Amino acid sequence: MIVERLLTQYVRRASGNAMRLDAHPEIGVPSPGAPSVKRVLYMHVPFCESLCPFCSFHRVLLPVGGAARYYACLRKEMRIYADHGCAFSSVYVGGGTPTVMPDELAETLALARELFGVREISVETNPNHLRPEVVSLLKQSGVNRLSVGVQSFDDRLLAEMGRLQPYGNSAFIKARLAETRGLFDTLNADMIFNLPHQSPSSLENDLRILNEDLSLDQLSFYPLMTTPGTRENIAREMGPVSQRHEQRAYETIVRALSHNYRPTSAWCFSRTSGAIDEYIVDCDGYSGIGSGAFSYTDGTLYASTFSIPEYIRRVESGTTGLTARRRLGARERALYELLIRLFGVTLPKARLRQTHGVDVERALGKELWAFKALGAIEEDERSYRLTQKGMYYWVVMMREFFVAVNRLREQMRALPTAT
Repeated sequence: MIVERLLTQYVRRASGNAMRLDAHPEIGVPSPGAPSVKRVLYMHVPFCESLCPFCSFHRVLLPVGGAARYYACLRKEMRIYADHGCAFSSVYVGGGTPTVMPDELAETLALARELFGVREISVETNPNHLRPEVVSLLKQSGVNRLSVGVQSFDDRLLAEMGRLQPYGNSAFIKARLAETRGLFDTLNADMIFNLPHQSPSSLENDLRILNEDLSLDQLSFYPLMTTPGTRENIAREMGPVSQRHEQRAYETIVRALSHNYRPTSAWCFSRTSGAIDEYIVDCDGYSGIGSGAFSYTDGTLYASTFSIPEYIRRVESGTTGLTARRRLGARERALYELLIRLFGVTLPKARLRQTHGVDVERALGKELWAFKALGAIEEDERSYRLTQKGMYYWVVMMREFFVAVNRLREQMRALPTAT
């Protein structure tokens, strides 16, 4: 527990400064970088049919009339990036729930394939959208990685999260996942552990269903994360949050999955190659389009406006949605690289020595020594690798990193918009 508290404080302090952006009303398209650089295009669709109390992502209820104008702006913003010479190796569509308007999503993905020739397309969805007509449309649109927000197979917990009625009970979710299994290169289930009323037997039942009944390609187990903006909602709807049992729950997950899955990140476990959710681990940068999207290119962090009307106004006038940015200092870039790359379990040393203009091994020599002393990482001539103990330490640090990102979202929501 002492080590956990120290790691928590370390990441909070380190990310506190980095996760503060400066407003810039007019930001051009970031540099596309060299053709050899591997970049991901992230699209954000903020619309949901129901708002979960634990979620701090930028999301709103789907308007009664739909969101066709928003999807049209995604396509226009994509063309702006293409006109500036940007190239992307893959596309990730997150939300929100990107599949709330399947036909609009399909048109948007068709344009991404036309403009950038992408061959890897990952999309997030919810169990109620695993209908044959939607799944078929996604397949036709080139989607090869599908991530489904399950969270739990415990109906009582689903009810507390506000997901039982809109997204289906445990039996419904299992049936839809079973029907969809095998139709995509990767079918992933997003799960949450350390929920307020999640008992050890409830977690073990989730693991049994996933491990024995469904045998999906990939499983992502996220620790419950809170921010000042979500903590009150979580306590009211789901119960008070505590980290007391988090490590025990994580160890249960790792032990249960060890025979059939391998860790592709500290909280993602795969039967097949390639992780669907952790695109930031493998890429050299990513550009985000859509309201509430983030970008990270060449050591600079960018954010798009969190006001959907402002986003539409900006893109329809011919500019991007970017409204804030911050160039990270050398040590901040080094910490980001170490945290993100080692999150993927194994990190080649060659990648650390010159990334975004910083020698990570030199900048973070003391941290690397400390992690080795703690038994968190192992080292050989070519790479660093997380130990099983280190995997949990990285879960703790990444939890705090994403909490800092969530605080940044709250900051972005508070920024004034043009009138």
